[in-house]
Amino acid sequence: MKHLTLSFFVLSFSLFAYTIQGQEAKPPFQIILPSQPDWNVAPEGSRIDFQIGSNAENAFFSLVQGRIEGMSFDSLGHFGWTPSYDMADRINTKKVVLLLIKAQNNKGETTTRTIELEVSHTNRPPQIEELQPYYVQFRTLNVYKIDAQLLRDDDGDPVVIVPIAELLPEGMKLTSQGEFTWQPSQTQFNQLKNKPLYIDFYLEDQPRKARSKGRIRVQATQLDLPPNIIQIPQSEQYDLKENTTIDLKFYLSDPNGDDDIVAFDFVSDNAQVPAKALIKNTANQYEFIWTPTYDFVKDPLDSLSFSITFFVIDKNQKRDERKIYFTVRNAVNETLKDKQLYGQYKSALVEAWNLLEQLSEKEQTLKQAYLQAKKGKRNRSVTTATLGAVTGISPVVIKTTDNRTIVSAIGGTAILTIGTLEATEVIGKSLKDILERYNYVLEKKIEIQSKGDVFAREYALKSARRTAEYIHKKDDFKLALILKGPVTLDLDATWENKKEATDKAIGRSFKDFLSFED
Repeated sequence: MKHLTLSFFVLSFSLFAYTIQGQEAKPPFQIILPSQPDWNVAPEGSRIDFQIGSNAENAFFSLVQGRIEGMSFDSLGHFGWTPSYDMADRINTKKVVLLLIKAQNNKGETTTRTIELEVSHTNRPPQIEELQPYYVQFRTLNVYKIDAQLLRDDDGDPVVIVPIAELLPEGMKLTSQGEFTWQPSQTQFNQLKNKPLYIDFYLEDQPRKARSKGRIRVQATQLDLPPNIIQIPQSEQYDLKENTTIDLKFYLSDPNGDDDIVAFDFVSDNAQVPAKALIKNTANQYEFIWTPTYDFVKDPLDSLSFSITFFVIDKNQKRDERKIYFTVRNAVNETLKDKQLYGQYKSALVEAWNLLEQLSEKEQTLKQAYLQAKKGKRNRSVTTATLGAVTGISPVVIKTTDNRTIVSAIGGTAILTIGTLEATEVIGKSLKDILERYNYVLEKKIEIQSKGDVFAREYALKSARRTAEYIHKKDDFKLALILKGPVTLDLDATWENKKEATDKAIGRSFKDFLSFED
């Protein structure tokens, strides 16, 4: 009956194994991104709207890292966001936003995936506020300069005035910097006294050429504009850190006309400020764009102060100038710091990966030792039962009368007694000791794998590694790699991993690991 039951069990197990083998292996649980092109690309002010999915039913999604105000992301994987106009700028025209998405199915399985959203700069047309009237006098070359403070561009672009030639009265000129020059005739001045004149023009940003229409009222009166330099923004002192870009705009005007301007330049107290920082956009509009490098302030100084004098000269050698004071403070190289933090992040995971590889080898060694010890114990038990009280071998030689010699097979008085416990603990290794070490190796591998997955996922992004708690979490993770407890594994102190610790190898062990480039 026992043989029949056993045969039935073996047959049932074989059928079950065949059924399992016959099934197709299911792909791992993963997040599926949209397939349409440029689903993650949008300009500022345009909405990004997409749906993500997974290869499992009833999956729920969450946004783990990278959330920005205004983003919406529900548990069904629908994402919506309208990037604000301050995400990128005219110099850095693209901004990449990294999101870490997590998915969980009804089986408790989780997976993560990093999504890159690319936001491009949107150029907006410049704006013109209400302008002061242009007052003119008879038989006088009347010069009027549009106040640059009333012309603005939300993107920080330099702007120029584009006249509408067919709307200008005879003799009037309008420069790209908003300078009107006009000496009206007798007829024109008389008409102007009876009815004001309205002049339309365009305000155009550079270099995108977006336009807005402006209007100025021209009346008969007197107006005088002294020569000057208009600086935007208007400030005499700037305090900035290294690797910070400063962008100043200068608009030049002259009461005798813009053609009277000969030169515009600057003189700096610090020779490290390059001359190429001053950029000429038009004959009367300049930009000063400069970024002090990380080595601008030399150690041990914390800051460096100096002044720059901007000046304009006309044909009569008259000049106007603006003196600006700068203080540049020593700053930390964020890129270098990020590389150092990433090196700590990867080093901890490499150490964990090496320990997992070494423990895996030890696991196989202990497994073989356990099987050999177990087999040896069974054989020694049989020996104990068979030879428990056999006398020792002591041959006896007997001479006969016919010259023959007879030798006895067994004799003597020595007694050989081998107990089961003695044979197990004295001859070979202890099963209990091997099993205890083997279980410790398995528990330690599970602990390192679990904590390594959490550490790799939690600090995969640069922003997470910049937090104050990162160093403490890294130290806590490395403490988990210390082998301790009642069991001694006898690991080889000179052990070296034969595999190379590449990013791909680390990623196979800790799936949420991201390289510095990623």
